[in-house]
Amino acid sequence: MDDARRLAAALNTLVKSPQFSNTKARGAARQEPAVNWPATKKLNEDFNSEVDGCESFVMNDGSICAWKPGQFRYAAIAKDQRS
Repeated sequence: MDDARRLAAALNTLVKSPQFSNTKARGAARQEPAVNWPATKKLNEDFNSEVDGCESFVMNDGSICAWKPGQFRYAAIAKDQRS
């Protein structure tokens, strides 16, 4: 869960940028070795950036750095809190 919190904090700093986009979020997440890319791809199978805003990222420990569109921020979600 610490990895998801760390990534959420880093991405939330980027969210404040006027040029923030899903592409920038994905680029920043690629720098994080704790992101589980196969699981992230599966989580975002039906992702549409024009509708959904930004992707969420699955961490190696099973937690998620989740995009909260109504709040325009990322939040860490523990593995046992996933629905």
